[in-house]
Amino acid sequence: MRAVTWQGRRKVSVDTVPDPVIKEPTDAIIRVTSTNICGSDLHLYEVLGAFMSQGDILGHEAMGIVEETGGEVGDLKVGDRVVIPFNISCGHCFMCGEGLQSQCETTQNRDQGTGAALFGYSKLYGEVAGGQAEYLRVPQAQYTHIKVPDEGPDERYVYLSDVLPTAWQAVEYADVPEGGSLLVLGLGPIGSMACRIASRRNCRVLGVDLVDERLSRAREYCEDVVDLRKDELEDVVLSHTDGRGADSVIDAVGMEAHGSPIAEAAQTASGFLPPPVGRAVMKHAGVDRLAALNSAISLVRRGGTISLSGVYGGAADPINMMTLFDKQIQLRMGQANVKKWVPDIMPMLTDDDPLGVEQFATHRLPLASAPDAYETFQKKEDGMVKVVLKP
Repeated sequence: MRAVTWQGRRKVSVDTVPDPVIKEPTDAIIRVTSTNICGSDLHLYEVLGAFMSQGDILGHEAMGIVEETGGEVGDLKVGDRVVIPFNISCGHCFMCGEGLQSQCETTQNRDQGTGAALFGYSKLYGEVAGGQAEYLRVPQAQYTHIKVPDEGPDERYVYLSDVLPTAWQAVEYADVPEGGSLLVLGLGPIGSMACRIASRRNCRVLGVDLVDERLSRAREYCEDVVDLRKDELEDVVLSHTDGRGADSVIDAVGMEAHGSPIAEAAQTASGFLPPPVGRAVMKHAGVDRLAALNSAISLVRRGGTISLSGVYGGAADPINMMTLFDKQIQLRMGQANVKKWVPDIMPMLTDDDPLGVEQFATHRLPLASAPDAYETFQKKEDGMVKVVLKP
């Protein structure tokens, strides 16, 4: 089959690789019909490259048709149309029972000290082959799938793999009071979708970015948008919140925030180290670019809530604990627990399309275009915000 593979820092290619096969009775094989490039894939393209191996298959947002199953996959059968959650979970352990599928005890990566295994996401999360490919092996397939109707375009459902549940959890964790204000830092796929979800809950949404296309996409869902290149962020936020700051803030940016030159230099330097050394540096001395998180701490009101959905990976980040404590800020974060939120999200995926999922992608490309798409996406060029690849 053809698949998108990691070949080195800022280098991916589309190669012919062996077809996946059933290895366990709880496995299934799907023929991928749509697969996306996620903003967090760019972390692997750049700063988390030390955790990748040459030839690793990328991608964790996929859907398709079941082609083959093992003998213990429950009611999943050949021909079913399914979306595959980005986290691999069993459905029967304590954590899954608590709705914390991202912490599944069956697939936890104990050797790395991380949570549930993820598709296409490096040694940190199980080194499981990803979904930017013609076929995908799905472990724990008895639970790691979402059945969707046979009718309707893929783009009505494919975002159930990551974007929708991650944005939904970000808004849930933000705990915005009725009619309250929500500041969304970063208007990439997750931030943009969070704005759409929050606006339907009658939140007063302020969106923040510095890319024209991202600002324009979010404008209709926000009370105001803030262009960091031109606007004074603190002044705008205070003017909309009676001088107190936002009730809640979503940081949808994460470890590669603009405005953190020292951390950016450190991340870049670690990317040129030999992989074993680079992994050790990132795990034990790594730092993130914290401009977005520091803005969230500064701009949330006293007693407010910060919800982190952007990926962070540093072990030596200098967090402003004094301000967090003094302002009595609540902080919630983590990988999305996909299966927990699907029952809440599914009613939104109707013909009326209230969240605009069918028009959410900015680019629809063949799988062969993935290398150029990664480069364009990483550079934030050509208005690229969300890419759907067709194998």
